[in-house]
Amino acid sequence: MPDRVEFARMNGLGNKILVVDMRGRTDRVAPAAAIALAADPATAFDQIMAIHDPKVDGTDAYIDILNCDGSKAQACGNGTRCVVQALANETGRKSFTFQTIAGILNAVEHPDGTISVDMGKPVFAWDKIPLAEEFHDTSRIELQIGPIDAPILHSPSTMSMGNPHAVFWVDRDPMSFDLERFGPLLENHPIFPEKANITLAQVTSKTTMITRTWERGAGLTLACGSAACAAGVSAARTGRTERKVTITVASSPNRGTLTIDWRADDKVVMSGPAEWEWSGTLDPATGTWQRDEGGEAEAAPP
Repeated sequence: MPDRVEFARMNGLGNKILVVDMRGRTDRVAPAAAIALAADPATAFDQIMAIHDPKVDGTDAYIDILNCDGSKAQACGNGTRCVVQALANETGRKSFTFQTIAGILNAVEHPDGTISVDMGKPVFAWDKIPLAEEFHDTSRIELQIGPIDAPILHSPSTMSMGNPHAVFWVDRDPMSFDLERFGPLLENHPIFPEKANITLAQVTSKTTMITRTWERGAGLTLACGSAACAAGVSAARTGRTERKVTITVASSPNRGTLTIDWRADDKVVMSGPAEWEWSGTLDPATGTWQRDEGGEAEAAPP
């Protein structure tokens, strides 16, 4: 097999994504390669979306998702939109079906360039999220940060969107909280045996919200699509909003928005943009890379 594969640097609302073309190969992007790419400022990312040949009839590709620490991720909505845009530009098609660890995802690119991804059905059972102890009602669990009589964050809604999420409800702009300090403590709290994505959510109306996320395995992120889904579903589940909401992602450039629709069939559809930045080639075993620049390749520093 050739040492190098093609990749594209993209983003979904600022969520830094590397889309890597592994089709026609039997190997995978190695965790060591992911760690090396994440450590380089030019290729630093939140998720790698590695496109593999389909494993199941009726699907267009298998998507292997890696976090910047080299760990596997079950779901990445912003990254899936980037994959759709990349494949739509390549093939001219607008609809795709992908297999991931989290299940089968359907996605479509609309005429205005926005992309909708069927993120599947939310999971609320405590042992499926999973949580380390039983909670009859996972829409509000006992967990807090700060003094016991005046907690800074408390009583999150928990659920899974293929990956575990905890949504803390706040009454002011999520950017005003020290999430960089609290995020690691909450992500790694013993109540979350597989760790968790931590989101601060401010409900501003029955159809609008503002969120900010500390992403499991990635840290502070400019955007997280599955977290937006979890926030939208949790808000509707607790009666804070309607089932279709527009979420302003506070940490994204220009505070971009996603539309989350928890449909009557229980599926969650996320709609939003994707953006191509630049392309290059990389070695999936080591993470060494070259950038395509006007027909010439710009080598990464040693």
